[in-house]
Amino acid sequence: MDEAQIATLYQQARAWVLEAGALVRDNIHIPLTVDTKSDRKDLVTQVDQEVEYFFVDKIKTHFPSHFLLSEEGYGDRNLDETGVVWVVDPIDGTKNFVHQKKCFAISVGIFVGGIGEIGFIYDVMNYQLYSAKKNEGAFKNNRRLPKLSYQKSLENSLLCMNHHWLMKNRLVDEAYIEQLIRKARGTRAYGSATLAFTAVTEGSIDAYMTMSLEPWDMAAGRILINEVGGKLTNIVGNDITPFEKDSVLLCHPAIHQELLNHYLIPARQKKI
Repeated sequence: MDEAQIATLYQQARAWVLEAGALVRDNIHIPLTVDTKSDRKDLVTQVDQEVEYFFVDKIKTHFPSHFLLSEEGYGDRNLDETGVVWVVDPIDGTKNFVHQKKCFAISVGIFVGGIGEIGFIYDVMNYQLYSAKKNEGAFKNNRRLPKLSYQKSLENSLLCMNHHWLMKNRLVDEAYIEQLIRKARGTRAYGSATLAFTAVTEGSIDAYMTMSLEPWDMAAGRILINEVGGKLTNIVGNDITPFEKDSVLLCHPAIHQELLNHYLIPARQKKI
């Protein structure tokens, strides 16, 4: 796919993301049908499904040779990773959407031959569109986001993580995470992985850690973070493949190795 085709694809995807955001806002106060998926905390609404189907219809109508990987089940069963793959999360942060009517986002990442080329994360209720094209920078609305500086210490960092890191679990020894929290300036939790990716991308959060993340939760974010020089690995420092579930360490480049070497890798080794 040449530069002109990428540019056309970018403009079309951008228009659809904004249109999908308007669809969500139009339905924000309707009575919701809330169902569960894997467990009682894993929610889905008819709005999630309608937004996903909106993208399915648009993609299959305009780009019938493209593939779709998506959260709510409308995607392709047989994915050709060597082709053009759209990875869509129609509403990331569904619990926030249901309970708070804010702090959720639409996420679309487009991969060509397994390489992330285009990413959009739309903070719907704040009208903030984060976007990136490979090697052309990351943007918040029309403002280009600066590269992340290497001048950052863990003591002065804000970390994004949920409470599960401090509970007994099968992945890491929580005692190391206690030490990490004491070392850092503070912690936050967004309830939306994609908004955590945007926070690291724009530098308002310095690291985001999660024990398990689906590919649609990080597809667009990984394209954004690459454009500002951030680091994305799993919690033992290995690369994350685009279409697989994995643990995630996303962070400012200056603190990546310290987080791995002093906290996350030892915490993981204690559980193996």
